[in-house]
Amino acid sequence: MTEGSKMKAKCEKSRQWSFSIKGRTCLALGVVLMIAGGLGLLAMPLLGSAPVMAQEYIRNQEPVPESVDQVTSPIELTFKEKPKIPRFFPWLKEQLKDTPAFFRDTKLDFNFRSYYFYRDNYPGSDPQINQAWTYGGALSYQSGWFLDHFSLGSVLYTSQPFYAPMTEDGTLLLKPGQEGYTVFGQIYGRVKLIDDNFVNLYRYEYNTPYINKNDNRMTPNTFEAYTFTGAYGGKDGAPGFNYGFGYFDKIKPRNSDQFIPMSQAAGAEVNRGVFTGGAKVSYKGLTFGAIDYYSNDIINIFYTEGSYKLPKFSWADRLGVLFSAQFTDQRSVGEDQLTGSSFSTYQFGVKSDVSYGGAVLTLAYTNNSKGDNVRNPWSGYPGYTSVQVRDFNQAGQNAFMVKGSYDFTRLGLEGVTAYALFVHGWGSVNPSTKESIPNENEIDADLQWRPQWKFLKGLWFRMRYAYVRQYQQPMNSLNDFRVIVNYDFPLL
Repeated sequence: MTEGSKMKAKCEKSRQWSFSIKGRTCLALGVVLMIAGGLGLLAMPLLGSAPVMAQEYIRNQEPVPESVDQVTSPIELTFKEKPKIPRFFPWLKEQLKDTPAFFRDTKLDFNFRSYYFYRDNYPGSDPQINQAWTYGGALSYQSGWFLDHFSLGSVLYTSQPFYAPMTEDGTLLLKPGQEGYTVFGQIYGRVKLIDDNFVNLYRYEYNTPYINKNDNRMTPNTFEAYTFTGAYGGKDGAPGFNYGFGYFDKIKPRNSDQFIPMSQAAGAEVNRGVFTGGAKVSYKGLTFGAIDYYSNDIINIFYTEGSYKLPKFSWADRLGVLFSAQFTDQRSVGEDQLTGSSFSTYQFGVKSDVSYGGAVLTLAYTNNSKGDNVRNPWSGYPGYTSVQVRDFNQAGQNAFMVKGSYDFTRLGLEGVTAYALFVHGWGSVNPSTKESIPNENEIDADLQWRPQWKFLKGLWFRMRYAYVRQYQQPMNSLNDFRVIVNYDFPLL
C-alpha cells in the first residue's frame, strides 16, 4: 500500500474527509482550507468584543487593547457586564415593539466558530501530534424581563469534526476519540431584586479568576450554580462596589457534553461543590478586590488583586500607565480528598502596562512557592505570565514576561491588531522530591482582524503560533499553531 493510500485509509477509518496526501501535508492543507473557509464566511455570522489582559484565558476571548484604558484585571472581569452587539434584523425587532417586555426584549444570537489546531509535542509524547479542524458554535436565547424581575435564557453549543485523525487526538476541540458533541451548556433563570442585584439560577456562564469559561477551544466551560451578584455606585466618578457569592455544584468542561461534580473536575473521587464569595471596590484609577473558593475536603483558594492607573499627563495625554499586583493562596482542607495528604502553596505576581499611540508594552513577573504546583481545577489560570501553551505555575517557578501589542488602525488597517510575547521560566521543582525541573521559554505571536464594516460587525479572524523551548537537558521543543474564525450573528 502506498503512503498516500495509507493516509486515505486512516482518514476513512476515523470517519473524516479523505485526503490522499503525505505526512505533514495535513498541516499545510488544514491551514489553507481553514483560511479559505473563513473567507467564504464573509456572508455569514463573531464573538463579542471587550478588552484583553495579560492572562491567557482572557486573551483567548478578547480583542488586543489599544491603551491601558482597555486593560482589565481578572477581578474586574468578574463583575463586568457582557458587551451589547447590534441586532442583525432590526425590522424583525420592530415587529415585537408593542408586545410585553418578556417578548419585546428577546435576544436570539447565532455564533459560528471554526477552529484548526495543530501541536507538535515534546519528543516521546503520546500522541506526538495533536490535530483537528472543527466547526460549530452556539445558539443563544435570552428573554426580556417579565414583570421587570424575571428572565430566562439558554445556549445550545456544538462542535463537529471537519478533519480529525484518530491517532492525533488531544486538541480539546472534540470529545475524546475525536467525537463531535452537542449540549445545552446554559439553561438559566435570572431574578432581578433591585436595580443591579441579581439571582442567577442553574446552568450559567461565569468569568471569575478561578471559575471561568476558559473559552479557548470550540465551546466554553459552563456551570450548574446558584449565585447572587450586586453592584452599587460607580457612576459619575463616584466610588463603585461590586459583590457576589454563591454555590457551584457542577461543571461542563470545554470539550464535553456532560456536567460533573466540581470535586471530580478537580481530580477527587467524591462529590463536592464549591462555595464562593468576593467583592471589588473601585474609585477613579484604583481597583481592589478579593474572592474565595471553598470546596469541603478538597481545596480552598483565596485570590486578591489590586491595580492603579496613573492619571493622564497634561504634556502627554496619549500616554497611559497601569500597575497591577496579584496574590493566590491554595491549601487542602478537611479530609484531604484531592491528594490524600495536606498541601499548601501560594503565588505572587506584579505587572505593568504602558500604552502610547495604539501600542501597549507589558512587563510581568510571577513567583510560586515550592510547596506545590498552583492549581486551576475549574478554569483558565489567572497568573500574569500564563500564555498560549504554558501557565508557568509549577512549584518554585519564577517567570518573567515581556509583551508588545499594536493596533494598526492608525496606519489605515482598521480592525487589525497583533502582539508578540516572550516568557522565561526558571527555578521549578518537583513538589514531592524538590528536585529541579528544566527551565522553559515560550514565544507567542498573534495576528487578528476584526472587520469594522457594519454588515460584518462581529466577524473575527485569528492566527496564533507558540514555540516552547526546554533549554536544559533534555533540550526539547514544542510547536503550537491555531487558526480561528468566529462570526457572531445576532438575529434579534
